[in-house]
Amino acid sequence: MLLILTEAFGLVKNLFNDLKTKPIVIYLLTLAFTVTIVVGFMLYLIDPDVHTLFDGIWSAWVTITHVGFGDVVPTSFFGRLLSALLILFGLILFSLFTAILSVTLIGKDMHVWGLDVQQIEQSTNRIEAEESQILSELARLHNRMTALEKKLSSSTGKVNK
Repeated sequence: MLLILTEAFGLVKNLFNDLKTKPIVIYLLTLAFTVTIVVGFMLYLIDPDVHTLFDGIWSAWVTITHVGFGDVVPTSFFGRLLSALLILFGLILFSLFTAILSVTLIGKDMHVWGLDVQQIEQSTNRIEAEESQILSELARLHNRMTALEKKLSSSTGKVNK
């Protein structure tokens, strides 16, 4: 069990390190936090049921992450419209993040696959070269055998006559 947890932690750590090298992740997180704060502030200003700035930001964060605790709920038309737009934005945001995560996971081992393919190509070329040598040697032996058979049949033909 400890080995599995250690391997899992190592995989997560490697994934995190790979994601840190991608600036798009920083851009998405910055965009998410900025939109959360701006929309939270707007909710605080336009909705009477959002009593504090923190409640507005909390509502925006819960909405954008699709958690939906329901402890702070906008009730005005514009508050609900803003929350609906935030839901759509959250869907797009998480789709982009999932795509980046998938590309990172898939692309991680592509260089290893490329090396494997290169090794297979080298082995295939070596085998093909050896096969050509064997086939040419077989052809040479076949010609030699045919010549020997002709000599043998001509010498036995002279003896028989």
